[in-house]
Amino acid sequence: MTNDVTSPKESGIRAVLREKILKEPDMILEDHEVLQALVAANERQMGRNVVDLRGIAMQRLEARLDRLEDTHRTVIAAAYDNLAGTNQVHRAILRMLEPADFEGFLRSLGGEVRDILCVDCIRLVLESEMEARGEIAVKRLGDVLHVAEPGFVARYLESERAAPVRQVTLRQVGPGSDAIYGEQAGFIRSEAALRLDFGSERLPGMLVMGAEDPHHFRPGQGTDLLSFFAGVFERSMRRWLG
Repeated sequence: MTNDVTSPKESGIRAVLREKILKEPDMILEDHEVLQALVAANERQMGRNVVDLRGIAMQRLEARLDRLEDTHRTVIAAAYDNLAGTNQVHRAILRMLEPADFEGFLRSLGGEVRDILCVDCIRLVLESEMEARGEIAVKRLGDVLHVAEPGFVARYLESERAAPVRQVTLRQVGPGSDAIYGEQAGFIRSEAALRLDFGSERLPGMLVMGAEDPHHFRPGQGTDLLSFFAGVFERSMRRWLG
């Protein structure tokens, strides 16, 4: 025989707790862990042979709510990342438009614009049929400008899957990047290659952003902001080339 004797102190605590719950029932309903403990206690009292359909429904609703909350957090995080990326590209464009001469324009690409975009190097590739003039430009403007023979951009951007060339190509860096990155070729692991159209009368060009992180640029990422950046860059270059 078991004696279930409750001390006066315990009875007083229970009375205070009961009064508190009756006055503020929302306190219980808003506490997820307390509700789970009450449901579990209710199931123990009913026994294993009783199926509580309401309890099962509640568990499913809780699981669905958890998934919705995870999705909500993911969407919010993606929105913040997109806003940060938009601000980053806008700042880079404003800085790129500041120089009053072509040499300053190119130097800003390899300096502040590169830093704002958080990449390790930027290269501008221009196709030219005048080899001698191209050599002079490379010597004067350093690492930023690379002058290549006609057809170089198409060959560099062509895919093994024979897919059409896009304006923005995101990928890990493979063989053949030495011509673009020079001494940095051993460190660059991913790149964003932006194909540039300077008009029907001119040869195409390419702006390449390289990163040491192999996952900084990868297929499947959104390219809207980089396409916008490429459009602004094309218009700026047409002004200099014109």
